[in-house]
Amino acid sequence: MKFELGEFVRFVDENREGYITKILSDEMVGVTGEDDFEIPVMINNLTRVHGKSKFIDESQGNVATHQTIEFIEKGIFIAVVSDPNKGSVVYFHLINQTSYQLLSTLKTDKKGVFKGEFCGIVNPQSDTKIYSASLPDLDLWPNFQLQAMYYTTQNKAWVKPLVFDIKFRAKDFTGSKTQIPFLKEQGWLIRIDEPKIKIDAEKLKESFFKPTEEKKTVDKPQKEIDLHIEKLRDDYQFLNKNEILDIQLAHFQNALDAAIVHQFERIIFIHGVGNGILQHKIHKAVSKHPKVQTFKDAQKEKFGYGATEVILR
Repeated sequence: MKFELGEFVRFVDENREGYITKILSDEMVGVTGEDDFEIPVMINNLTRVHGKSKFIDESQGNVATHQTIEFIEKGIFIAVVSDPNKGSVVYFHLINQTSYQLLSTLKTDKKGVFKGEFCGIVNPQSDTKIYSASLPDLDLWPNFQLQAMYYTTQNKAWVKPLVFDIKFRAKDFTGSKTQIPFLKEQGWLIRIDEPKIKIDAEKLKESFFKPTEEKKTVDKPQKEIDLHIEKLRDDYQFLNKNEILDIQLAHFQNALDAAIVHQFERIIFIHGVGNGILQHKIHKAVSKHPKVQTFKDAQKEKFGYGATEVILR
């Protein structure tokens, strides 16, 4: 079954429904419910509800609705991919994972000779090819000067235009390739909207004379983490609801970080059913975590609906 953005769907195995707000793959979509929280769901776990949908504004890449969809501020890249038929030719794409429209230009500088290569709009959550070159001639490539202005109709403060200047070197293409967003191809991905790291020469000098600090170790966590407060604190009966929630979330975050450090493939958090607040907080945190591939209800035969299994990258 193939779903489209804006369709209203109902979960097959639990009492939940919402609108499709993101197509993640041929087998998985993002569904946003009444709580404005988007979760990834396998399409075989959904059924279509006819007669109810939302209008999709293709130019903005958002769902036009009374609900508030998360506005993405960061995520602009240059992707370099090889021609499938002639590997020596590479194409440069400007990848825009933000919710802004980008009014963009690319100019090259070759020994003081400037040339405009690209000018156009890159829509939210999309890509545009901006240049091509021969990889064996990398030493002859010009400097790349890219500029982008941010535009949105939403209530957002002014953002300083992006200016990125780079001279590509062979070392930029020595690392392994990665999957490029939107292109479904392997290539090299370079983040261009992160601030440059400023090196403080004095602090760097001081660091050479400081004694080496004892290396911190992270204990390996269990593969099943029970977050029931009675498992975490002996004095739980003296804690209020907010204190209990803070302790549970801190324990969850520490266990998740430790699982990532120890390169776990997956970890289960047992949160119980209760009022659903702890489960909601956990789902919200893992849905935005760059090291989390996906998450789902853990084995229902064992945990019911009271546990979440987190699949790590």
